[in-house]
Amino acid sequence: MTTSLQQYRDLLAKYLKPQWVRVGLLAFVLLGITGLQLANPQIVRFFIDTAMAGGALDALVGAALIFLSVALLTQLLQVAATFLGENVGWTATNNLRVDLALHCLRLDLAFHKTRTPGEMIERIDGDVDAMSRFFSQFVIQVVGNMLLLLGVLVALFIEDWRIGLALTLFTVAALFVLSRIRNMAVPAMTAQRQANAEMFGFIEERLSGLQDIRANGAGAHVMRGLYRVMQGAYRTGRKAWATDGAMWGITLGMFSVGHVIAFAISAYLFFTGSITLGTVYLIAQYTDMLRRPLDQITEQLKDFQKASAGIGRVRELFGTHAEIVDGTGVTFPRGPLAVEFDSVSFGYGDEEMVLHDLTFRLQPGRVLGLLGRTGSGKTTVTRLLFRLYDPASGAIRLGGHDLREATLDQLRGSIGMVTQDVQLFAASVRDNLTLFDDAVPDERIHEALRDLGLEGWCRTLPDGLDTQLGPGGGGLSAGEAQLLAFARVFLKDPGLVILDEASSRLDPATEQKIERAVSKLLEGRTGIIIAHRLHTVERADEILILDDGRVREQGDRARLAMDRHSHFAHLLRAGMEEVLA
Repeated sequence: MTTSLQQYRDLLAKYLKPQWVRVGLLAFVLLGITGLQLANPQIVRFFIDTAMAGGALDALVGAALIFLSVALLTQLLQVAATFLGENVGWTATNNLRVDLALHCLRLDLAFHKTRTPGEMIERIDGDVDAMSRFFSQFVIQVVGNMLLLLGVLVALFIEDWRIGLALTLFTVAALFVLSRIRNMAVPAMTAQRQANAEMFGFIEERLSGLQDIRANGAGAHVMRGLYRVMQGAYRTGRKAWATDGAMWGITLGMFSVGHVIAFAISAYLFFTGSITLGTVYLIAQYTDMLRRPLDQITEQLKDFQKASAGIGRVRELFGTHAEIVDGTGVTFPRGPLAVEFDSVSFGYGDEEMVLHDLTFRLQPGRVLGLLGRTGSGKTTVTRLLFRLYDPASGAIRLGGHDLREATLDQLRGSIGMVTQDVQLFAASVRDNLTLFDDAVPDERIHEALRDLGLEGWCRTLPDGLDTQLGPGGGGLSAGEAQLLAFARVFLKDPGLVILDEASSRLDPATEQKIERAVSKLLEGRTGIIIAHRLHTVERADEILILDDGRVREQGDRARLAMDRHSHFAHLLRAGMEEVLA
């Protein structure tokens, strides 16, 4: 995976341009540090030569005070540069995280099905974190160090052309070697980042299934798997470290050669009387100063390699585009919405078709009971209605409009869904009800709770709507979480409501408590109830039974129940809980 200089430049421009004032100030501070670094050896050279010549004490004291002042100012500017650099870097990377997270949220469900949450956390946070120094100081530091190199070489030429020429040739050779090994560690760094992502994904997946792992005694199996992924991460990390160490060794060897050249020429010039002892010190200091920018450039190249690996993976992620895209936009009618499946066939990826030529129509305001064995395609129907996937063939219409004509916000704002697994967040009850929409007034929330008969439940909460829930809705029972989910959909006020066995996890007392809420939620709306238990479809107007992705039976619930030869009547006689298991 290669990244061109244009892509580096575009990335820097996009995330640094809004911070141009801080970036400009950072550049000014770093250039000031460079100038002060060049000045200090000159002050020490003056001090040494003046002392050797028996100069006045006032001159020596003045030189010492100037030296200390320059050193103190340099340290202050270093602190300012560190602060500004971190500020710029974190601002840029946080903005990149936001863009990357939003991009991933907009990708299709098929993309997320093939990646664990842990891997995505590492891709969004870990890869971007490796780019922080690239944003904060990379370009400015490289330019600043190149200017420092140029200033040192010019100063050495002014002192003596021979030492200037020798160290210029050394610097050119060192830069040539550094440029040749610039990308040496990028493949190893990329592999290390991928191995870390896989390890985080493994850990996240196992932690989320901790209860089942313990219940089934699979701890040893999980630990063996963890050792295996950790071993892979260690091996890729070791290779990256070895490559990094090789670069450090090459750089150290070059520095040693540079010092040998400087000391040899300085000794020759001093013993021939061409330079003073202070100038010998000056040459030694400037040679050491050559090492510093070269060393920093090497370190920055290491950061650049980490950033290159991260940039490549981020660019790859940004290059992944959703197949489900917004339509031109439609206006769904207010109130209950008609649902129509017209010869719909669908399969997940390369798998066999899950739905085969599915055709049915649900009139506005009617409630459909959707039945079928596990794997018959019931959940797939709901996923297609939300346009989490598009059908392979056929068309799906809501309120008379093809789903592909609507924007995703329009479509998903017109459909509400309650499942047995309620997703709650570590936030207040209010935020969980409104999904962090501050525009929803408390009066509207209380009105919705009142309509659903949940006002009393809200009053039992210690802080009312401000009651804070723990991670995953900690602090609420399964029944209370389900009640909150009903209120959430009611606030959304959709034209179509889908209930996916929303009361299957509740005890009988709590289930009776939400019956009124269900009735109120379906009032004046079209409803689809995915049922696994007999009494769930008692409120349905129509029944649709799926079998292997095909319509096995469809019709009015009362009529089918009266028809002894219908499959629905057979389910009623046999006990649907057992037949559909």
